[in-house]
This record gives sequence, structure tokens and C-alpha cells, in this order.
Amino acid sequence: MTQPTTPTVLLVHGAFADAGSWSGVIAELQSHGVPVIAPPNPLRGLAADAAYIASVAAQIDGPVVLVGHSYGGALITVAGTTENVVGLVYVAAYVLEEGESLGELQGRFPLSPLVDNLKQWTYPVPGAEPAVEVTIDRDAFPSVFAADVPAHVTEVLATAQRPLAAAAFEETAAAAAWRTKPSWALVAGADRAINPEVQRFGAERAGATVVELEDASHAVAVSRPKEVAGLIRDAVRATR
Repeated sequence: MTQPTTPTVLLVHGAFADAGSWSGVIAELQSHGVPVIAPPNPLRGLAADAAYIASVAAQIDGPVVLVGHSYGGALITVAGTTENVVGLVYVAAYVLEEGESLGELQGRFPLSPLVDNLKQWTYPVPGAEPAVEVTIDRDAFPSVFAADVPAHVTEVLATAQRPLAAAAFEETAAAAAWRTKPSWALVAGADRAINPEVQRFGAERAGATVVELEDASHAVAVSRPKEVAGLIRDAVRATR
């Protein structure tokens, strides 16, 4: 059987969100005939989450372009070493080096307002003490995560946010797929969750093709789906 020549786009959401945050981007890609899948991100830890995304990618027939938003960028950096992955797209994302953690990369630059507005929860771990997970404080969510998203949408996003295991900030990347795969990056210039300087630094270090939206918030995939999908389509065309 002939394998498809157009890469399948695999969208990886980040912390405090779910796959529904890609809805506008999915609609844009599908309207241009681009095959796309948006699996759930477990948000339990860098190694485990990257292994899950790698497994999903490996089960797709033909080439895959991995797209990661926020923490999802760290995951595609590791999962991108999967053989059929042909390109990486970072959307307001962390772009890690091999052996580097989220905390180490963030520590190179002034911290964003996100850090002071995290709420801690716990979740059970079989055979061990409860572990810590974090969400964004409801009152701070609009300004930190989605300042350019309509208020009624932001309220839903804040209510439905999914927590990230706190341990994910300290785990180090086992690989850096951008060393062998082409990459693209969208920098959200008004991001208050990940310092835009963190995004620029990682993208430039990876040699990514960079697009910057100066007034975009961290929720750029929600507020600017056409621009996000446009960059993804650039990657699809380049790797077809």
C-alpha cells in the first residue's frame, strides 16, 4: 500500500489546557486538506508524556509533523526522534536542549507572572506519597494565559484547565530532535505564561524558522488560529 505523502500533523497541547484548545487550528488545517490528530497529553511528567506522544506518532502511517504548544514543545523535542517524524513546530513553547529541564531554561531569564499565580493540588500515586500538581489561579488566568481571548471563552478555559505534575519542571530532556529534524517556531510576543525571551532563545538555538506575533498571548492557538495553522502548513509543505 502506498503511504500518504502529505505529513499528518500531530498537535500536542500544553499544561492547563486540553486538545480542544486546538479546535480553530484543526478546522483551518482540515479546510486545506491537511490530515491532523490531536491526542490528549497526560501532563504527568516529561519522560512519560514524551513516550506517549512518540507512541502515537509511531502508529501513524507515513510522515508526521509534531506541533507542540507550551509544555508540549518540550515533549515534541524528545518525541521528535521517532523515525517517521519529519518536522517540529513550536507554538509559544519551550524548546529544550538535551539534558536541560524546563526550570533550567526558564531560569536563564526573568520569570513570567505565571510563576506567582500557580495553585498547588495533590494527586494519588499508587504505592507512594501523593504528588503535587499545579493549575493557574482562576482570577489570574485571563491576564496570564489568555489576555487576547474573549472573556466568555477565557472563563471556560479557566474552568476546564488541566493540571501539570510539578515534577515535570525538573525532569530533563532525553534528546533534542531539532538537532536532526527541521523546526519552525511561533513566538507569542505578549505571552505572560512563558517569557517571550525564553521562546526566542530556544527557537534561535534550534535554528528554527521563526514567526513572531507581537500582541499574541500564550493562548495564541485559540486567539490566532489562522496564523498558527499557516505556520504549520509551511512546515507540511516543506517536509512533504
